[in-house]
Amino acid sequence: MSATHVAPRRFSDITDASDADPRRWLILAVICAGVLMIVLDTTVMNLALPSAQHALGFTNGDRQWIVTAYSLSFGSLLLFCGRLADLIGRKVTFLAGLAGFAAASAVGGASVSFTMLVTARACQGVFAALLAPSALSLLTTTFTDPKERGKAFGVYGTVAASGSAIGLLLGGALTSYLSWRWCLYVNLVFAGIALPAGALLLGSQPRTPGARLDVPGVAAVSGGTFCLVYGFSNAATHGWRTPSTWGILAAGAVLLIAFAVWQTRAAHPLLPPRVIGDRNRGGAYLASFVNGAGIFGIFLFLIYYMQVSLGYSAVMSGLAMLPMVAVIGVVANVGNIKLMPRFGPKPLVIVGLLLNAAGMAALTRIGVHSGYASALLGPLMVTGVGMGFIFGAVANTGTFGVTARDAGVASASVNTGQQLGGSIGTALLNTIAASATISYLASNRHGGPTAQLVQLAAIHGYTTVFWCCAGIFAAGAVICGALLRRGPLTRSQEG
Repeated sequence: MSATHVAPRRFSDITDASDADPRRWLILAVICAGVLMIVLDTTVMNLALPSAQHALGFTNGDRQWIVTAYSLSFGSLLLFCGRLADLIGRKVTFLAGLAGFAAASAVGGASVSFTMLVTARACQGVFAALLAPSALSLLTTTFTDPKERGKAFGVYGTVAASGSAIGLLLGGALTSYLSWRWCLYVNLVFAGIALPAGALLLGSQPRTPGARLDVPGVAAVSGGTFCLVYGFSNAATHGWRTPSTWGILAAGAVLLIAFAVWQTRAAHPLLPPRVIGDRNRGGAYLASFVNGAGIFGIFLFLIYYMQVSLGYSAVMSGLAMLPMVAVIGVVANVGNIKLMPRFGPKPLVIVGLLLNAAGMAALTRIGVHSGYASALLGPLMVTGVGMGFIFGAVANTGTFGVTARDAGVASASVNTGQQLGGSIGTALLNTIAASATISYLASNRHGGPTAQLVQLAAIHGYTTVFWCCAGIFAAGAVICGALLRRGPLTRSQEG
């Protein structure tokens, strides 16, 4: 009797509704609670930093490490943790990520020194790296029917895209009305709901049989990603010419090149070429990177403009972002449910990036006395439509057609693209804004009162950044459009 070869099972092969988990929509709520907790923490602490600095007495130079410690550990461990989820089971890593993130948040909220707080933030990043790819891969394995998958990824895209803006609002409210410590303690609320619910609802997740961890690959990609995130973060505060910037960036590039070469030779590669080599998935990862790089022009510099130039409070600046959040939620669901099945990801990503570019270009019209309705609301709504199209489409496409053994690492690749894009974008845009501001001051030193000149210079820096973001999004639309295939996602495109 001859042996029969059984092809690896793909999640999109399962389309019978009778195979679906009857608890899948409750599982989606649990997944979204975990994702929201992670995304909130990328911005919620920004508004708490002045109060935390006053309470713990650390310097301005140390302040950046409260944010950087989180992004360093998060970004550098994503691929490793994504593969770990494939190897030991996604339920285990999801619950461990939730529990660990909550514990680190509790320690951070109770911090009595800078060292204690920065260590807690680094630990948050470690467990976020474990939680993020586990959540997305659980979504991929839970929703197998194409129509339901579109709805699920629409909800996921809404949470992923709007979480940063919600974090700004929540951070302002918690800091203003309670304490900066509640910007960390609030994670215990999310984890307190998601952890027991996940333990009860999630079924046992299969491990990858016979697989081994690619230790050289883990070392190379984690070290390379760490160097890139650190180098670009350092550039934002110390400039590009210091050895701690260009030397670290060069080391990161060498390590990532070595990683790419090794993946073609390793017996059990950490990031198999079959995952990233597919045009649609590769285009989705690149779109995630581009969107992450440009989106900080909205969440960082627009907040600065509203608070510093227009005098908005932290709470008011968060409220000002809510219309964009609402638009993201509607468009992400319409895009995934109605448009993706008919047209595929290509037009959604292209149109989304071009709308983001248009929104950024419109924001260059801001001035010292601009009104919210006349200068900000329209561009925010346009950008909300663009981000709504992108987030769900990228998450869906980046995990489409992968086999069970690659679900975690494919999910991690989506998150890694956004994390690297955000780190690089923050450094580049900060540098560009600072240079534009200094140049404006030097060129107009004899014009007008000093206070007014400084304000005009700051706005010139913001508008320069918005033009750069528009260029990033437009270039991304062209490149991603060339990579992505025409038409809807089909089984013939799997691999």
